[in-house]
Amino acid sequence: MRIGIRLAAAAACISFTVAPAAAQGAAAEAEEGWKDTADFSFVATEGNSDTSTLGFKNKLWRKWDKNAFELNAAGVRSEATTNRRAVGTAGNFDIEEDSELTAEAYLLNGRFDREVTERFFWFAGAGWDRNTFAGIQNRYAGLGGVGNIWVAKETVKFRTDYAISYTKQEDVVEVPDTDDSFLGLRISWAYWHKFGANTEYVNDLVVDENLEETDDWRVSMLNSVAVAMSERLALKVGLTFLYDHQPSFEELTLFDSTGTDTGTTVLVELDELDTIFTTSLVVNF
Repeated sequence: MRIGIRLAAAAACISFTVAPAAAQGAAAEAEEGWKDTADFSFVATEGNSDTSTLGFKNKLWRKWDKNAFELNAAGVRSEATTNRRAVGTAGNFDIEEDSELTAEAYLLNGRFDREVTERFFWFAGAGWDRNTFAGIQNRYAGLGGVGNIWVAKETVKFRTDYAISYTKQEDVVEVPDTDDSFLGLRISWAYWHKFGANTEYVNDLVVDENLEETDDWRVSMLNSVAVAMSERLALKVGLTFLYDHQPSFEELTLFDSTGTDTGTTVLVELDELDTIFTTSLVVNF
């Protein structure tokens, strides 16, 4: 199975109220002003195997009156040493090696929410993402819709969203006679549960349907568990499933049965499912 990375971001609602009293205003600002959460991960090996993987994820958000805004950014980049070879003569040679990119993915998106009632809201958002190993060079999307807040307790929160989206996608390998822009229907949920004083579980699901070609649909599900070590630091593990019913293509060199390069290439459909496991350090600001 080809391992790809697409990091998905979750949406949250946090209240901010301007109180007339100075003491109330200061308390509200301290509790509900701008907030930021950053995840960092880094793995490196040296010696017989040289690899490096760097990942990050950041969420900036705020709510005031009945409005909420959030901005999400994420990325991962991985390199590994390949093609080790000896150059020179049998008695005098040097070791040379190449470095190859093995994973690369980035995203940036923003969202604005407006509360209509205690349980109902509308929202609009836009975003960009890149996942070259899943065949996506650039994907731009805008969306707008409504949602319901089903549970809003201190320890459990659950909401659902329903939106119309517009997507423009540029693939790494362009396939002739394909439409790179389309209207879509997006249905999603966001579930958050706090266990005890230090443990949080998150489950986010997004289903995207291409309304112009109904066989083209995607599902993204994120599961994560974070355990707080202090007020500012936590350790998090995550498991993400990314399913694309009509994945992008890659271009491969065609060899004959003897292993000889035929000088031609063929288009091969990428895997439908990517599974991503992550561990990271979370910093809360």
